[in-house]
Amino acid sequence: MLKDKHILLCVSGGIAVYKAVALTSKLTQAGALVKVIMSESAQKFVNPLSFQALSGHDVFTDTFDEKDSSVIAHIDLADWADLVIVAPATANVIGKMANGIADDMLTTTLLATEAPIWVAPAMNVNMYNHSAVKRNLHRLCEDGVKFIEPSEGFLACGYVGKGRLEEPEKIVEHLNDFFQEGKPTPLEGKKVLVTAGPTRESIDPVRYFTNHSTGKMGFSLAKQAAKMGAHVTLITGPTTLDEPQGINIVKVETADEMFHAVMERFHQMDIVVKAAAVADYKPKQTYTHKMKKSNDELVISFERTKDILLELGRNKQHQILVGFAAESEQLETYAMRKLKKKNLDMIVGNNILLEGAGFQGDTNIVEVFTSQGKVRSLPMMNKSRVAEVILQEITTLMMGV
Repeated sequence: MLKDKHILLCVSGGIAVYKAVALTSKLTQAGALVKVIMSESAQKFVNPLSFQALSGHDVFTDTFDEKDSSVIAHIDLADWADLVIVAPATANVIGKMANGIADDMLTTTLLATEAPIWVAPAMNVNMYNHSAVKRNLHRLCEDGVKFIEPSEGFLACGYVGKGRLEEPEKIVEHLNDFFQEGKPTPLEGKKVLVTAGPTRESIDPVRYFTNHSTGKMGFSLAKQAAKMGAHVTLITGPTTLDEPQGINIVKVETADEMFHAVMERFHQMDIVVKAAAVADYKPKQTYTHKMKKSNDELVISFERTKDILLELGRNKQHQILVGFAAESEQLETYAMRKLKKKNLDMIVGNNILLEGAGFQGDTNIVEVFTSQGKVRSLPMMNKSRVAEVILQEITTLMMGV
């Protein structure tokens, strides 16, 4: 949605300026045309040349430095922008914006533009919570400015709390959503079920078997499907991830619980994406009391859990069924074997030994195989982008292309 959009990035002075450099890169990669204005303080942290190299445009720093004599720079930039984002936005620049102060290139341009203005604050947690800052934020909100709230975490000042500039990838997602509004979405009205995360198989009240899945890929798929207009049900094993808004979430723990939760809802769905890492085996015996250690070896007998994907393939009617294959060798061979055996329409394979792929990270490297024989290899991408491509491929399958 950002392709060919004119994004004016206004950078004010704070340690988070380095993230604005990354944001410029992410926006450019997404196809946006980016121009940058830097405050005097911002230049103390990062040289304008970094933004120039990544954006491919001159960086504007001085109201009186007219790079093109045929136009007035701050008016030309104000008119050029489809959207203006202030990131990072310090308490100082927020105060100036709220009170209509225009004393440099950045604030002068903000007063001149009629484009939507977005603000991504970044500051010390106590500054962010100060009554004056809150008052200024409220006034800007009344003026129609949109905000990307800071996240919580360890701040450069040493404090832990809310005030950290949102990650560039998340900011790009917000802008994508903004330009998406009001446009037809490919999964509009479709019912999509996504499974995510690991399962836990108990041995006793203290111990259990599980795997390294974090649920990040499944959660990304659920959020992206919702953005594309689908009614999404996310069935998830135990994770530490924040619950996505606007999605029906069903929490389970064991493979059996996930089996029943999926099968109960399968007949209602148009698309099912099985991204969860479900245990293949569970202990034959679960102890009601904690097992006491001894000097002897411990042997635990296991039995197979129900194969959810196989059962879905057997009962599939109108649904598009998508599975995942996490492998450490012979990816294509094992993925295609799984696709055929379980009657899938598509399978997403990844080699978990590759750097940048697998469970723990925020990126993935996948290959997409379809029942029609189509293969698509994707480079390393963040999992949100991988989810978007997977759902685009599913949309293509639905249209019979």
